[in-house]
Amino acid sequence: MSLKVCIPGDAGTYRNYRAAVQKAGGIPCFHTAPGVCDCLLLPGGGDLEPWRYRQANTASRNLEPDRDALEWSLLAHFLSRKKPILGVCRGMQVINVFFGGNLVQDWPGHSAADGADRLHAIKTAPSRLRALYGTHCIVNSSHHQVVGQLGDHLEPLQWADDGAVEALRHRTLPVWGVQWHPERLSASDRRLPDGLLLYRAFLSGGLL
Repeated sequence: MSLKVCIPGDAGTYRNYRAAVQKAGGIPCFHTAPGVCDCLLLPGGGDLEPWRYRQANTASRNLEPDRDALEWSLLAHFLSRKKPILGVCRGMQVINVFFGGNLVQDWPGHSAADGADRLHAIKTAPSRLRALYGTHCIVNSSHHQVVGQLGDHLEPLQWADDGAVEALRHRTLPVWGVQWHPERLSASDRRLPDGLLLYRAFLSGGLL
């Protein structure tokens, strides 16, 4: 049976996520009551309000306070029911802050360049992600903030060469995050990993 994936936001805005979930065998759900959904996907976007991680705003931009509040409530809902959660880019940062961690508000070398994702190498700790993508691979990057202090019970799974955390998971709950954008990685480009593998693993329980 296909899982219903709650994606907070507008279907037109998140076409890449919708397509990736559908190709992975899931049913993307927008503007749907979370109670009918099987799992939660937190997509990329603007920066979190820094007060949520006990900092003044020094470099955060494109703030979306209403979205922050919505995603906070959805995280609480899905966590209380121990349903799977995947955060992508901003979504991973939301997860980290929700569990008490913080962010570095500006980190060079990871933002998009000339309107296109930046590419860089990462290394992966022993995990399901390593089984999917190996010890080293190339991923895409389009962000200017990174995870600082890790939240409670979270552990890093991938790192860039400059030390930025590129993936994490919760030690006991079905919660994962990646800083890169698997929905924008195609198997047709042999230089890069197939991002669809991650969504398929998430929807099949293969990240456990």
